[in-house]
Amino acid sequence: MKMTAAKAIVEVMAQEGVTKAFCVPGESYLSVMNELYEHPQIELIHGRHEGGVSFMAEGYAKASGKVGVCFATRGPGATNLSIGLHTANQDSTPLVAFIGQVEREFLGREGFQEIDLAAYFSHLVKWTVELDNASRVPELVHRAFHMARSGRPGPVLVSLPQDVLDEVAEMSFQDAVVYSAPRPDREAVLEAKKLLESAQRPVIIAGGGVTGTKSAPELVALSERLNVPVTVSFRRFDAFPNQHPHYAGHVGIGPAESLLKLIKEADVVLAIGTRFSQITSQDYTLLNPKSKLIHVDISQDELNKVYRPALGIVADSKRFMQDLMSELDADNTYPERTAYVQQAHQNYLATATPQRKNVEGFVSLDNMIIDLMEQLPSDAILTSDAGNFFGWMARYYSFREEGTFVGPTSGAMGYGLPAAIGAKVAKPERTVVSFSGDGGFMMTMQELETAVRHQIPVIAIVANNNRFGTIRMHQEKIFPDRVIATELSNPNFGEFMRNVGGHGEVVQKSEDFPAALQRAIASGKPAVIEVMIDPNQITATKTVDELRGAVVKN
Repeated sequence: MKMTAAKAIVEVMAQEGVTKAFCVPGESYLSVMNELYEHPQIELIHGRHEGGVSFMAEGYAKASGKVGVCFATRGPGATNLSIGLHTANQDSTPLVAFIGQVEREFLGREGFQEIDLAAYFSHLVKWTVELDNASRVPELVHRAFHMARSGRPGPVLVSLPQDVLDEVAEMSFQDAVVYSAPRPDREAVLEAKKLLESAQRPVIIAGGGVTGTKSAPELVALSERLNVPVTVSFRRFDAFPNQHPHYAGHVGIGPAESLLKLIKEADVVLAIGTRFSQITSQDYTLLNPKSKLIHVDISQDELNKVYRPALGIVADSKRFMQDLMSELDADNTYPERTAYVQQAHQNYLATATPQRKNVEGFVSLDNMIIDLMEQLPSDAILTSDAGNFFGWMARYYSFREEGTFVGPTSGAMGYGLPAAIGAKVAKPERTVVSFSGDGGFMMTMQELETAVRHQIPVIAIVANNNRFGTIRMHQEKIFPDRVIATELSNPNFGEFMRNVGGHGEVVQKSEDFPAALQRAIASGKPAVIEVMIDPNQITATKTVDELRGAVVKN
């Protein structure tokens, strides 16, 4: 059939199952927006800044398991959008970004807002393509979605020269194809079985390959069958239920020494769907060279990148666990490992169990985390920015179900609120709470208006200590008492929320937080709860004064 390239793009989106897309409008792709006008299947959610919109799409993809879709205009819009594409790339999140481009005849002549999109994004995305021929739109846009979700998932960029969008061509569409996830070779599964059965101190490290395939139940079954402790990689807390007696903790920023000891002393390490990033690998020092590593990943490029495995397996994480379970002897419960597993979990509880504190004049984040665990349903989704405030959640919050944490392994500030909006759009029936510091929150707080306008009732908790806490922490460690560029002043965030039509509160004392949380939930509106925290309490375990004192002693 004949149609414009713009209409064909929307038709492919519909065939790919897209129901939500996020954008900041731009004249360079108005023709696509026009085709989305009153589209029966696809809702276009428009935000206030391309960085926030890209985080919405990325958070939506994580929460829904679908490909996230976002739109931005050329030049400044594209560069603003790039933060979310970088996040999707480091988090292995499937995302397709459509970015407007100058007309073909102006390319290479420094046209208005022109950027060489392929060159700019080449290291941020899996693949880039520019639609320079209208008749190839179905082929190339379908391929973009395939590239985003296949192998190690990630972001893909589609450049839209403005004049191509209105070009009419004969379009050929084909029915969608279902691709099966790769299974491991049986020989490799049997070798993994042999290594794991003979191990005395095995440990499992689970990463994004588990959260991305929603295979926490398979991981629980495998850990129970093998009687093995499980740890999760950086910001993959919900890969395994934290209250399970086999849970040993997470390998992120500042992990417990007992957890590092557990991994370093393991004779066999089964890494399922984890990339051994700098943080997870603790600056590439995590594994003992004498440990035998079984590394399972859907991308062959991840094997032998950081550690040389004794057994490398290219496979979908869920398929691998299912196939390994089918080969294990159900009668062998490995009772000799029981004390080892119990000790690993007890070590986790010793450092991860919060205690209520009396903090005069401020909100204790220890108390707040306890209140959240007591009041939020087990399937509530939590999103987060990066920052020192996050240390309390990482250390103390117990994630009980899979699909309940959405956070950036890239460490992007400003992520929490827009990601929560995307997650709530994906799961409207769930309670969604974002957690941010005042520094990161102000980077994307304009998206509160987006949430109000589209009636997306997320709850944003802002821990306010009037500073860039993480940078201040490092500053005090290296240059104590020489404070520069980390002090902040802030508006009343609760009042700002009320001004744009939502529910807003400021909490000064710990005992007032539970009621404020209940009011925010009951309001049915987008809500902000600003909690005033002690600026001297720089981490969950250290104060600024203690950091300075440690530097002076050294």
